[in-house]
Amino acid sequence: MNKKQLKTLSHLCLVLGFASIIGSIAIWYFTGGTTPETKAHGERFGIFVGIWAPTFFILSNRFDRYSEKETV
Repeated sequence: MNKKQLKTLSHLCLVLGFASIIGSIAIWYFTGGTTPETKAHGERFGIFVGIWAPTFFILSNRFDRYSEKETV
């Protein structure tokens, strides 16, 4: 991969990290139901999506570092 592709991947992962946080909050807020089981499911699914964010941020950082090391 060249430097430009790595930078693009870095930016994409950064955006996906923030989207994961926003999506997690939205899932938690909008999937709340009337029964305790549906509320619990919404909370668990929101947490599941929210834990993707650190992975995307780490990948963004790693791709950015690789793009700086890349010699073209």
